[in-house]
Amino acid sequence: MPTDDDRAGGAPEGRPEERLERAVRAAEQALIEFEIAVETFRVEVDNFSRLHHQRLGPMYSRLDELDALIAEAKAARSGDPEDQRRAREARELVMPMPGVDELFHGWMDSDGLSPEADAMLTDRPVRPPRKVRPSEEARRLYRELARAAHPDLAREEGERKRREEFITRVNAAYARGDEAVLRELAAEWAAGPAPQPPELTPAEELYARLEWLARRKELLTAVAGELEESAIGAMLRMAPDDPDRLLEEIAEQLLAQVAEREAELAALAAG
Repeated sequence: MPTDDDRAGGAPEGRPEERLERAVRAAEQALIEFEIAVETFRVEVDNFSRLHHQRLGPMYSRLDELDALIAEAKAARSGDPEDQRRAREARELVMPMPGVDELFHGWMDSDGLSPEADAMLTDRPVRPPRKVRPSEEARRLYRELARAAHPDLAREEGERKRREEFITRVNAAYARGDEAVLRELAAEWAAGPAPQPPELTPAEELYARLEWLARRKELLTAVAGELEESAIGAMLRMAPDDPDRLLEEIAEQLLAQVAEREAELAALAAG
């Protein structure tokens, strides 16, 4: 009987489908690793986007307001129709004040006002936004669970559905960076039904499987491209190892711009 080494050296294989089966298994594992990488980056983009909005959103709004005030002051002074048009356009860019429902959307919990809303109404300092970035341990647990329970490894529809539901919970816990829940899910998976070994399939089904994997990879490649080309994705690529420092640098730049606009507005008012 030929050994694996014999086969690697070009000896005849035991079954015609054996090489194709190995190719399918390799493609499955490669796709899972790629999907893990895409999901990891998606979580990073989502978390950085949330922090970016929480930390820098008020500064952008202040800049828009100052630009509108400056344009309006210039238009009032000159009376020029072109200046008035610029003033109207600048004012349209300013975000309108939210209504009460919008203002408190997401700020209510089962006990009433959330701590953030209560702090604002009582003039206490609002706690900074919670940083949600999965730790190295959370990343390790997520990768292990994704490799073990990935739906693409299922050969039967019921098993695929079970895996999809489980991976949805894994993704949610990973997005929160919740190590404790990830450990619980790892224990749950280990105690659950063992995955059934793949049955011997005809060559036609193996080819169809390879084609499906190729299409899935194309879809994931498109998703990854959209993430990388997004504004937040581009920012993350600028500082992949220290995104917090990038936020600090952008905040410093915005504060300097706010100071410049306020000085310009003060000069217009004084003139």
